[in-house]
Order: sequence, then structure tokens, then C-alpha cells
Amino acid sequence: MRPLKNTLFVQTQGAWLNKQGENVVMNIDYEVKGRVPIHKLDAIVCFGQVSVSPALMAHCTDNAITITHLNRYGKFQARIEGAVSGNVLLRREQYRISDDPERFQPICHSVILGKVHNQRQVIRRYLRDYKNQLDDATTDKLQSAQKRLEHGLHKILATKNLPDLLGREGEMASIYFSVFPQFIRNPDFSFPKRTRNPPTDAVNALLSFTYTLMTHDCRSALETVGLDPSCGVFHQLRPGRPSLALDLVEEFRPIVDRFVLSLINKKQLGKSDFKTEANGAVWLKDEARQTFFKAWHDRKQQTIYHEWFEETVPFGLLPHLQATIMARHIRGDIDAYIPFLWK
Repeated sequence: MRPLKNTLFVQTQGAWLNKQGENVVMNIDYEVKGRVPIHKLDAIVCFGQVSVSPALMAHCTDNAITITHLNRYGKFQARIEGAVSGNVLLRREQYRISDDPERFQPICHSVILGKVHNQRQVIRRYLRDYKNQLDDATTDKLQSAQKRLEHGLHKILATKNLPDLLGREGEMASIYFSVFPQFIRNPDFSFPKRTRNPPTDAVNALLSFTYTLMTHDCRSALETVGLDPSCGVFHQLRPGRPSLALDLVEEFRPIVDRFVLSLINKKQLGKSDFKTEANGAVWLKDEARQTFFKAWHDRKQQTIYHEWFEETVPFGLLPHLQATIMARHIRGDIDAYIPFLWK
């Protein structure tokens, strides 16, 4: 049970939440394990097997405290809220922003700045971790890419419209993926280039699969805070497309890349764990997904520092925290959307 700002996140399986006086109390096997003053809360988010007492539920619905239930992997299941909700006002403002370039372009800038910053951090971390094992040519190549991404951040800040911003984002992605093969230390894997729809090698298959999982987490997070996941600002609107979730996932892609590289370099997965279809598409085998999901679950439990919240949190909560920041910006509580910047 972890309170962050005005939201209480409960991940302990088998937890029973109930109201005692003016507190939310978490019990495990009839033993009190946590207590939070209820007047400080705007929302409660429950992951997996977490139960809520009728009395606590009634108090929350009467006092505009939203209760959201996700499965233990973060997939949205249900949201409980009272008869009067601010979600309609929040979504109305979201739709207004999506129609106003002067309002949605700053959000697009923030999203892409966060992505490029985090791509640069992947390179920095690799140079830091393996600086004594790299030859001069590889070091020079990585340092050059790092500098070009850093210069690209300044270019993005100076970009005035969305088409040019899309061009800058593509340019930075090209620089980043040009050095991506240098990060692969397992000789059984290679990365010729980024391919999708379908992926044509094992590395791309893992990247696409993990991006999809992260997109589901972002979609659930946006549902949790009351935003419409289909109404984005950077990705074009299409029926059935979770455009805002795709926006939100952009800044997390480099962190996902690092996770995929860890799976490969630590040899948690091998060439035999993938299959190739007749059309050249490469997919992770069903039996190997158990290994993948265990590693992904473990990664989501590892902690990472969130500077804006000034808290060390599980990685799996990052989409929910960024969705909270997005909702606060759209609501007008803060002046800008602040992306997650990996340190």
C-alpha cells in the first residue's frame, strides 16, 4: 500500500481495505498492515486480489474518491465512482485540447523531449556500465550518437509545428537505432534495423511485444484517472486506436529497450525461443512467454526514482503516475505536462 500525492496504490495480494474512523486501513489475514487518512485521497487504485469493504466504498462514492480495479498485471477492469463525477469535465477539456494546436503541441513537445532524453540515457548507461570493455571505435560511435541526441533536444525545443516535430522525432529515432546493435552482447542475436508489422528478427519481436504490453499498461492508467485513451495529441486519431496511450508510452520506450537488452544479454531467452512464419514474421514461442512474463513482472516490481513525485516507486506504477500528471495538466492544475526523465 503506497500513497503518492492524492492517490493510494494497493498491490498487496489478498489485501482487505476498510474504513476505520477517518482512515483507510489495509488488513492482511485480519492483521493491520497499513493506515492512510482518508481525507487526503482523491483515488484508490487496486491491483489484483484486493477487496474493498462496503462502508469504505460508500464513503468513497459519497466523497468523490474514485476506486479503480486493475488485474495484478495492470489491465483495467472497473472503476467505481459516485453519481457526480469530474470525468465528464476532464474529458471535455481533453477533447477541446485535441482540437487546438496551440494547446496540444506543448504536450507533444514534452512527450518527444522525454523520449529523446531517455534514449540518450540508454547510451549513457551503456557507456558507463561497459566503458572498460568497449573498443575505441565503438566508444566513439556511441559518444557521437549521444551528442547528436543531446543536440536534437535543443532542435526539438525550437520546433514550432507538429509536422516538423514528427520529422525531428524520426531523425532522433534513426540516430538511436543506428547504434542499437552495439548494445547486444549475445552473439546469438542481431539487430539489422527496426522492423514492425511484422517484426522480422527476434530482437524486433521482443521490442514490439513489450511495447504492446506497455501500451496496455498506459491505457489502463489513463482509464484510471478518467481520461479517454483514444483521444491523443501526438498520434493521429483512428477508430479503435488508443492514441493517447500510444502518446504516453513514447517516453517509456527506451526503458523498455533496456529491459529487452537485459533479457538478451543475460541469455534469459535464446534463439530457440522464437519461431519464424512463412511470411518472415518472427514471434516469441508460447512456451517461452512464461520466462518473458516472469522477467517482466520482476522488472515492474523493481524501484525507480520519480523526480516530480519525489518518491522511489515500482517501475510498474510509472504509467499511472504519468497519467496523473497528464490529467492534472489537462484539468489546469499544473501548467505543463512533465514527462518522466530517466536519470
